[in-house]
Amino acid sequence: MACIVTERVAFTLAFVKDMLPAVCEVAGLAVALIFGLLYATESQGQTQADDAAVKLPAFEVASIKLDKSGTQMVMFRFTPDGLNATNSPLKMLIQQAYGVEENQVIGLPNGLGSERYDIEAKVDSSDVAKLHDLNPHQRMSMLQPVLAERFQLKVHRETRDLPVYELVLAKGGPKFHEAKPGDTYPNGIKGPDGHSGPGLVWIQDGQLTCQGVGVVELTRLLSQRLGHNVLDKTGLTGKYDLAMQWPPPEDRPGAMFDAGEGGDAAESSGPSIFTVIQEQLGLKLESHKAPVEVLAIDHVEAPSAN
Repeated sequence: MACIVTERVAFTLAFVKDMLPAVCEVAGLAVALIFGLLYATESQGQTQADDAAVKLPAFEVASIKLDKSGTQMVMFRFTPDGLNATNSPLKMLIQQAYGVEENQVIGLPNGLGSERYDIEAKVDSSDVAKLHDLNPHQRMSMLQPVLAERFQLKVHRETRDLPVYELVLAKGGPKFHEAKPGDTYPNGIKGPDGHSGPGLVWIQDGQLTCQGVGVVELTRLLSQRLGHNVLDKTGLTGKYDLAMQWPPPEDRPGAMFDAGEGGDAAESSGPSIFTVIQEQLGLKLESHKAPVEVLAIDHVEAPSAN
């Protein structure tokens, strides 16, 4: 399994104007990770401010069905006139609609949490041009009214003290290099358009390669894997080329790596994410508690019929 993520789409939408083929296996690398990386160049507060300043078009039609594939594959895809979600748990839909991490969604009933849904949503033809001008976060935010109408979802935001990880410099400092200005990476990762350059992330079993990206992209990736917010405390503000390698867990070949050291992944003989990051990147994850904004669910129910 391999995925290419482009940081640049948060600004240009070159990758997602018509389609985002982000397909990953939930058991290891959730598709939420892909969107999380796409949003990584924007702070949550900034994206919310941007959304408030833009009048978002509404989906004219939205089909919601229980997924009966029986697979663990999840897909989110931007289409020319909307978006499709396949085999997505409700919690993931809420995460993407509100731009939060898994541990920031609280109060979801267990019964609804186990169901998976297929969604096909489209805007009116008169709104297609406006849709193409939106960034990925704004497009996903358009799911909020759909969830409110079809799932009767009601939420509020509050702040709670939650476990977080702080990403800091380990002894000896970082073991990766700052990207060279103007580097076109002729032998590097190639995006969906066949071109290489900064702002690309390549993820596959046992390997992560980041090409001219900021540390914030790495923290978003780690947040998705660990299920807790990872805060960047490294003080590194540039764009970097970095890579990690690790043996994927034998019992979960699609998994990215084991959390270990109190993480939520199953035990394995492979190195923990903590060990890999410290030994290969010269960074360190430290556990703390900190105030985190959460999305509390006041009410939700099974979706209404199409």
